[in-house]
Amino acid sequence: MSVFVQAQMLSLNRSSLYYKPVPPSEEEIRLKHAIDEIYTKSPYFGSRSITTVLKREGHLVSRSTVQKYMREMGLVAIHPGPNLSKRNHEHKVYPYLLRNITASYPNHIWGTDITYVRLRRGWLYLVAFLDWYSRYVVSWELSDNLEVDFVLSALEAGLKIGKPVIANSDQGSQFTSRRYIDTLINSSIQISMDGRGRALDNIFTERLWRSVKYQEIYINDYASPREARYGIGRYLESYNTYRPHQALKELTPAEVYFKK
Repeated sequence: MSVFVQAQMLSLNRSSLYYKPVPPSEEEIRLKHAIDEIYTKSPYFGSRSITTVLKREGHLVSRSTVQKYMREMGLVAIHPGPNLSKRNHEHKVYPYLLRNITASYPNHIWGTDITYVRLRRGWLYLVAFLDWYSRYVVSWELSDNLEVDFVLSALEAGLKIGKPVIANSDQGSQFTSRRYIDTLINSSIQISMDGRGRALDNIFTERLWRSVKYQEIYINDYASPREARYGIGRYLESYNTYRPHQALKELTPAEVYFKK
């Protein structure tokens, strides 16, 4: 069957069948990696400050380009509030439930967030579900886009290990999507969402991202998603089961999370 006939049967424009996605330019990759490093070091920097730092480092870039890339990367300065994934205003937003509440036992509160992971010739996005009491990374997943599927995959993997009383996130489109919300509701999990001005709500996950980037991602030049998955997986396994945490009285997250 010819391509012409196939296109007619599917009601498609034939030219779309020959479309090949255009890979990002070396300059775009270089700028996004630089933006990620600046943001990780100074998450309170907005596009104006990041543009200034980039120019000091020799990058010829406009603020509008930095704003565009930050939107694509899901980055927003922590004031007036953290929101590392873009909100869909058609989705329902749930109230913040954690005011004056401290995680007091494993699976009391899980926090989740998304961060940018650089590759040699591109980037990925990393999501994780973190138990706030033990700092245990219950589950994580990588994706080359910000669609909700990888978040659901990580959530479903996490629910095979434990179930939180409360799941806290920002108001990003992934976390307000019907599929994500339905998964939590069907598991009888209370839903909490950060509001504006709550810059420290996700501090545990922010600390995790900083550790992952400085101790693993930035010192390894991942050539492929497979290398990134292996390296990040190895690091998070060590984070969970090998490295003692001072805040946990020198126990590992796994020792606290699975403690009977």
